[in-house]
Amino acid sequence: MKEAILLLNMGGPNNLGEVEMFLHNMFNDPYIIRTKSSLLRRFIAGMITLTRAEKSQDIYRQIGGKSPLVGHTRALVASLQKYIGDEIVVDFIMRYTPPMANEVCKRLQEQGIEKVYLIPLYPQYSSTTTQSSLDDFEITAHAIGWEVITVEIKHFFAHETYNRCLIERIKEALQDETAESFDIIFSAHGLPQKIVDQGDPYQRQVIAHVELIKTMMLKSGLHFNGVHVAYQSKVGPMKWLEPSLESTLHELKNKRAIIVPIAFTIDNSETDFELSLEYAEVADHLGYEAYRVCRCPNDHPLFVQTLSELYQKMK
Repeated sequence: MKEAILLLNMGGPNNLGEVEMFLHNMFNDPYIIRTKSSLLRRFIAGMITLTRAEKSQDIYRQIGGKSPLVGHTRALVASLQKYIGDEIVVDFIMRYTPPMANEVCKRLQEQGIEKVYLIPLYPQYSSTTTQSSLDDFEITAHAIGWEVITVEIKHFFAHETYNRCLIERIKEALQDETAESFDIIFSAHGLPQKIVDQGDPYQRQVIAHVELIKTMMLKSGLHFNGVHVAYQSKVGPMKWLEPSLESTLHELKNKRAIIVPIAFTIDNSETDFELSLEYAEVADHLGYEAYRVCRCPNDHPLFVQTLSELYQKMK
């Protein structure tokens, strides 16, 4: 039986021309804009795209004219393929920008793939990310008549090798300094409070994840001055998860902070622009002596090993 591992993520513009596509597809996702009327959702998506496109293009200009996410993902796929060998095909699908499900599914169908292992690259489960990507694959495979066996994983925030990778990224950010002089802020992508109140487990899993890493940090001799959880990337007037990263930065008395993007496995505009540029300016204005952002796992050897171990468990 010919098999494939498929890594799933939300995607990001590969160039400035794809910014409008990205915004339109994301805000037209029923898991993101939760209205019963598809017509109303399309209207909302169109309005958001119209009002946000220019600002979003400017953001991507400042980080190289595209999202870094696809490039990092290609490097990760290549590293995982090399690590596992030729016994299985490794590929990836993006939710809102190319390569999207229709293109990848057709290619794998033509290659005779009969079984796929789906690994959404979201450490914690949310219907807005994990479930959206999994459903996108299933709907697309069915639409093209691809009768493929699927095995899927919903989250991996408790995976030991993955968390060892995060510890290594934290040590990199520390450089040669001691943890005691820093506060560490685990910044997760925000979510409307309404979605959490409806039963989405994302916030619970973020908090559980941070508790696991706190224990691992102590075992590794990393004793930070303070450990905090905050949320970023709020959009619109609705109530979102709190505290916000900005309010957390304002409240810290210790003006030395390391930011860990706990909900991302791959660097993207939220890490390279929002955290590394926008919030760096906020920290500077607040008189921070040190403000550092950890890199995401990307193609770190321990993340490659994590994905291989997840695949082995799914077999």
